[in-house]
This record gives sequence, structure tokens and C-alpha cells, in this order.
Amino acid sequence: MTTSAQAAPAIQIRDLHKSFGSNKVLKGIDFHVDNGEVVCVIGPSGSGKSTLLRCVNRLEEPDSGQILVEGVDIIDPETDLDAVRSRIGMVFQQFNLFPHMNVLRNLTVAQQKVKGRSKKEAVEVARANLEKVGLSGRENVYPAHLSGGQQQRVAIARALSMDPDMMLFDEPTSALDPELVGDVLEVMKTLAGEGMTMMVVTHEMGFAREVGDKLVFMDGGVIVEEGDPREVLANPQQERTQAFLSKVL
Repeated sequence: MTTSAQAAPAIQIRDLHKSFGSNKVLKGIDFHVDNGEVVCVIGPSGSGKSTLLRCVNRLEEPDSGQILVEGVDIIDPETDLDAVRSRIGMVFQQFNLFPHMNVLRNLTVAQQKVKGRSKKEAVEVARANLEKVGLSGRENVYPAHLSGGQQQRVAIARALSMDPDMMLFDEPTSALDPELVGDVLEVMKTLAGEGMTMMVVTHEMGFAREVGDKLVFMDGGVIVEEGDPREVLANPQQERTQAFLSKVL
């Protein structure tokens, strides 16, 4: 990576717009995530937060604006999108594991096909990441025989096995039973403590308060308020933020 890329924010978004038909979902978003920073994005359903996250690796195609990932404009048609995506780990609400592959194969298939790693190397990386998420010894289990929390931890380990520079989490605990949420958040806390750059769309206010470096509140396709999570959660400045937090805290 070049020095200029390291000096640039991990993610820089400028005047981003996105509509689905006549529905304007993002209305001129300006936003950045610095290297090593954990940014938590909160807001009501339909506020545009997941669409914003999905635009960052072009799972959604923006209508206009700029998205720079480590200084590279990913909307530029000349950009090698696969090369950029290889540096961005993504964890979804639904775990998106391959049901016909055991845990180990789920973690090694992209390493071998995309990263060109040997089977031996891919297995070593996979085992190390399964240990990191507390699932050593589950290599031969199929996803259907794991709890939702275990499946989500496998999904995180799979993303980590690609050696990303940053991780995007789209409401990673929202599909889980409440008692399974803690294990997934614990893994995310560990990653944050190791300095992983993270953008997290979440309903988990405790996680945002404890782990986040910045909290962004979105509503109606705009950023209403952003700042230190502890300050925003304790003393929101905007009326819309106050109304939202009064319902969720």
C-alpha cells in the first residue's frame, strides 16, 4: 500500500446520493472512517444506513457522489473493483454461509480461489481465525448444525481469512436470539481492540457506547448527528436524535 493511501481515511464519502425508483434513500451523505477507527451507524428502519454500508463496496450502485476506499475512488470505472473489495471484509445480517460446505471449506474456498493460497496455507489461516472467534474444533460441522451466533462467528472468521484492511458489519446481531448476541459482540470488541477499522450498522447501543470511536445517527437519508458515542447517547443535540434514543435506550 502506498504512503498516500495510508494517509487517506480508510473510507471517505462525498455527497453520496442513491435512489430506488422515486424513493431517495441517500440524500447527499458526507462521511469518513479513519484508519483504526470503529464507527457505529444507528437510526430507524429505512433511514438509509444499510444502503450506505452496501455502497461502500458497491453492492449497491450509487447514483452520484464519490466513495474513496484507502484513497481509491471505487465509483471510477477504471478502478479494479475486485482488488478494492479484497481489502474489505463484509458481514451481513443473514450469515450467507454455503450450506453444502462444512465450516473449514466455507473459510478456505475464497482464500484458494481469490487469494491463490495453497490448501495447506488456507487451512492454517482458517484454523487461526476459527480460534480467534472461539470455534476451534468445529471445522467439520455444517452450518445447519450451528446456532445462529456460531454461524455469525464463522462468517466473521471467513471475512478475516481474506486479510481485509477493514470490516463492514450490517446489523450482525439482529437475526440472533438475544442470548447469542454477546458472543458475536465479544468477537467484534476483540477486533476493535486489535485496531481493525470497522463500520458497524447496529442496534446495539451498549456496543456503540463501549467500543465505538464515532457514532453516526441517520434518518431520512441524511446524517442528523455524529460525534463521540458516549456524548451523543448521553446528551443528543438534535431533536430527532433525542426522539429516537428515547425509544431505544
